[in-house]
Amino acid sequence: MNEDTRGASSKVPEVTLSFWIIKIAATTLGETGGDSVTMTLNWGYLVGTAIFLSLLIAFVAWQIVAKKFHPFLYWATIVASTTFGTTMADFADRSLGIGYTGGSALLFICLMGVLGLWYWSQGTISVNTVSTPKVEAFYWAAITFSQTLGTALGDWSADTGGLGYEGGALVFGVGLAIVAAAYYWTNISRVMLFWAAFILTRPLGATVGDFLDKPVSHGGLNLSRPLASAVLAVFIVVCVLLLPQRAGRHPAEINQTA
Repeated sequence: MNEDTRGASSKVPEVTLSFWIIKIAATTLGETGGDSVTMTLNWGYLVGTAIFLSLLIAFVAWQIVAKKFHPFLYWATIVASTTFGTTMADFADRSLGIGYTGGSALLFICLMGVLGLWYWSQGTISVNTVSTPKVEAFYWAAITFSQTLGTALGDWSADTGGLGYEGGALVFGVGLAIVAAAYYWTNISRVMLFWAAFILTRPLGATVGDFLDKPVSHGGLNLSRPLASAVLAVFIVVCVLLLPQRAGRHPAEINQTA
């Protein structure tokens, strides 16, 4: 661990139950919000991707130049990454014609590549080390690819996998429960479990979001996308205000388990 990393403060939140509650809500908002722009407003996947990519770049830049952890800035960046992930995955799967299976495989390779480069550069991919611009760049790249991969996986499970939205949500929910059990009852690397859970929350949110806003004929509830997005956004704001939000503990302050 570099001395400059040990002396800096983390600018990402401590991973607690409240973190996962807000994360799942943010991923669901990413699905309904992305669909609101590309489908309800009918701006298309390319325009939607360009809009949310611009927002994501702006928020990531703001996050990197910030001197300390800001809860609303962090979660705004997460929402930007998950909405971009929705439109980008849909653009790749549908407009580029590579399909859900091809899109999921390509995004998985990209995510593993980013995590591999991060580990090669820093010797760890622990989120507790996110305290320098270089590590933040790796972190947000990994976050964005994981969000995009999650969207593709959610669509793959619901359509290609034949599970439907409820079935897909159930599968990914069970997957998260298994990760949680491994966290409490095994010695498996906490870093690996974090990334497994982070990836799984995205397809869970994608399938729940699709279940809320897709037509009844396609297995959804046909709720208004903008309305569902607004309700989710209010829920996230209330959670950030009411639930504990503090910067993650620094590696020098805790015992590393991975």
